[in-house]
Amino acid sequence: MTLPAPHRLSEAEIADLHALHAEELRRFLWGVVGEASLIQDVIQTAFGKLVEVGHETQVESRKAWLFQVAYREALAQRRRSATQKRVLENLQEDPHRNGDGPPADPLVDQETADSVRLAIDELSPELKQVLRMRIYEDKTFAQIAQELDIPLGTALGRMRNAMNKLRGKLAWTQRET
Repeated sequence: MTLPAPHRLSEAEIADLHALHAEELRRFLWGVVGEASLIQDVIQTAFGKLVEVGHETQVESRKAWLFQVAYREALAQRRRSATQKRVLENLQEDPHRNGDGPPADPLVDQETADSVRLAIDELSPELKQVLRMRIYEDKTFAQIAQELDIPLGTALGRMRNAMNKLRGKLAWTQRET
């Protein structure tokens, strides 16, 4: 005997869950993330997951499941923010970037930009698309996933793959010079 496949949650069910739990979730996340824009991204991601797989959860445990998903996403956001902060601090400490070292050479800057452009051109179309949407269009990964109709994890994975490939190609280019 096979059980019927569960049906996805309806828009009304999602809206009801949002009305019931979004504000409490926002207050909870404030203690984890502490930044309003990140909190909104986390809530959007959590409810996006609810739309995708919420039908697989038990009705009585949906609130706990939603909070768990939001908590994990908040921690991931915090890690990403910390990484971005370290990168910015490293850029500020670079003597060639802040004017403490020798003046910037426009030819070197142009050569670096050309190397980056070539490395990006060598990426697969899927990786280029996610990279462009995240960096140039400043979209969240949730927005990218929604627009491309792919899971959030796939969007994140494509970005990670793109950055790793670029890092490898650019490191190789620097060794050649």
